[in-house]
Amino acid sequence: MELTLKERLRRGEIPEEIHRVAELEGIAPEELVRGVVEGRIVVPWNRRARLDRPCAIGSGVRTKINANLGTSKDAPDPEKELEKLRVALVAGADTVMDLSTGGPIDEVRRLIREHCPVPLGTVPIYQAAVEAVEHKHKSIVEMTVEEMFSAVLRHAEDGVDFMTIHCGINREVLNRLERKERVLGVVSRGGSFIVEWMIYNQRENPFYQYFDRLLEIAREYDITLSLGDGIRPGCLADATDGPQIQELIILGELTQRAWEAGVQVMIEGPGHVPLDQIEANVKLEKRLCHGAPFYVLGPLPTDIAPGYDHIVGAIGGALAAAAGADFLCYVTPAEHLRLPTVEDVREGVIAAKIAAHVADLVKGIPGAWDKDLAMARARAALDWEAQIRLSLDPEKARRYRMEGGASKSKACTMCGEYCAIKVFSRARKILRGTAGESS
Repeated sequence: MELTLKERLRRGEIPEEIHRVAELEGIAPEELVRGVVEGRIVVPWNRRARLDRPCAIGSGVRTKINANLGTSKDAPDPEKELEKLRVALVAGADTVMDLSTGGPIDEVRRLIREHCPVPLGTVPIYQAAVEAVEHKHKSIVEMTVEEMFSAVLRHAEDGVDFMTIHCGINREVLNRLERKERVLGVVSRGGSFIVEWMIYNQRENPFYQYFDRLLEIAREYDITLSLGDGIRPGCLADATDGPQIQELIILGELTQRAWEAGVQVMIEGPGHVPLDQIEANVKLEKRLCHGAPFYVLGPLPTDIAPGYDHIVGAIGGALAAAAGADFLCYVTPAEHLRLPTVEDVREGVIAAKIAAHVADLVKGIPGAWDKDLAMARARAALDWEAQIRLSLDPEKARRYRMEGGASKSKACTMCGEYCAIKVFSRARKILRGTAGESS
């Protein structure tokens, strides 16, 4: 069997793709190699995929953001998802996940893969569950182990770069969950499928029981495993409880087994977490999962902002990333309410980009401060074109500038002639002139 990227790096080989990713990340290839070998960085790249915009996720590189796309039973049109893909990429998404559960799922995934130049992720258990209900059986609990692994294999063969697999829900975690009175129980869709299947069949989670089989598929296609947090909290009241932490412990054990097999791993995290618990959650993951990259879903530090959850996610995401989280899953304004529209996707990506950049400023990521300094200098010079060009959303910045009616003015319509920058500039000229006369 062909060696995985991780195995090749262990042997001292530095393939061309590593040089390419290192250049894109602005770090030395040796630094990237060390991070991947130690498990602190992953480079998701299925050996069957061709990526124009690969990336590294983990310690010492820019905080990355993911955009979720995908059809549903009520909205099965793949063309709409391709438009969302285009918008997400223009807005700056580093990776994309196809979470399709409606329409021709295989065709949708292959179409997105064909048009996706960045790492692509999926959750194979979604498709296995949909097919069990709509084509093969009558319910999710009738899925067979073979059908679950068949979905994983199909996604691997189609060139998916990373997969969310809910391996950490075992009987021990389920027992803790059954003893715990949670407000919202299990909110992870994939996690709920696994939990229902385990309870009904009185069996162990196949992805935990046959984890070595999963590793074989991951090794063959060089897929990065994103170990899913199936018991993540779905509201603040359920955050950082026993079931969540027990699952994290199991994920830490599975991480080491994956590394031994030459498979790259990242860990998915919460969820809904109060602001004062976010840093502790990040530190727990880094400790229990041996420094593996942390992929957080938000997190959301309040439950009461439907319609504005992209803002809530940006607040939580900035704090999580500043504390050491490496990968932010975007949250759109439509979270908890509907399938996101194209505009929801754009807003979600921009909000996550803001959070990631805010965190990179305090992480000391190379080049992060340069952007803010350049913006400050452009504002000092009242250079509007530079300000627009440097902004995270140039299109919106330009539109606001034009709509303000001051497109030909040095000032903006809020301050006009009373602009503080213009006033101070005049004062400084006077001061400099006085200083020149006195000398």
